[in-house]
Amino acid sequence: MVTIRCGDRAFRNIEAVIFDKDGTLEDSQAYLWELGIKRARLIDAQIPGIGEPLLMAFGMQDNQLDPAGLMAVGSRHENEIAAAAYIAETGRSWFESLAIARSSFTDADQYCQPDANSSPMFAGSLDVIQTLSDAGLKVAILSAASTPSVEKFVKEHQLSPYLSLLMGAEQGLTKPNPVFFLKACEALGVNPKATLMVGDSQGDMEMSKKAKAAGAIGIYWGKGPKTHLQKADVIINHLDQIQVEI
Repeated sequence: MVTIRCGDRAFRNIEAVIFDKDGTLEDSQAYLWELGIKRARLIDAQIPGIGEPLLMAFGMQDNQLDPAGLMAVGSRHENEIAAAAYIAETGRSWFESLAIARSSFTDADQYCQPDANSSPMFAGSLDVIQTLSDAGLKVAILSAASTPSVEKFVKEHQLSPYLSLLMGAEQGLTKPNPVFFLKACEALGVNPKATLMVGDSQGDMEMSKKAKAAGAIGIYWGKGPKTHLQKADVIINHLDQIQVEI
């Protein structure tokens, strides 16, 4: 077991560290902004006037992506449901609304593909993951994105040698449901009480707290209010603040 220190906070007897992907390891803000715009435009092309309300629903206003908004923290399924709900308000049936949302999201995927340029890894991420792995800890990624997108990110950045588990939101199970975290711990073969969660969203913090994790480390790369991380045990602004205590 290992002691992890973040500033003046020490987490002792740690067996594993689970990272969120978007906004934690991956600087995906530009990609998510582009994707949200494309989704809204494709739907607006079919239902004029719905684009702006959709952007607000996605948490996209004043050229800023709300770090606690739907686009930033919600799964693809949750975003589809929200879009379909707005479409249904125009008088269309639920099934038609859902079909329009899904087809538009699929088309948007064809235009917007994340890569190392549009979604680079935050500086220091690889070093921290490698250090934790070398210390004998099990390191994992648990994301609201799909498992294939997590696998693509890991492959692009050659993280596979250091990771014990890659898990995305599947079949409706996502954050902040604590079962999501508990399933990851079960797959890793570790006790949740000996596992740290590192993430940038309220969902990451709530999920780990409900699962009785060893600790919740919130990361905020930007400036401004950090109210969405108020349930974190400690808030950092760079991953190298996660240190293995020798």
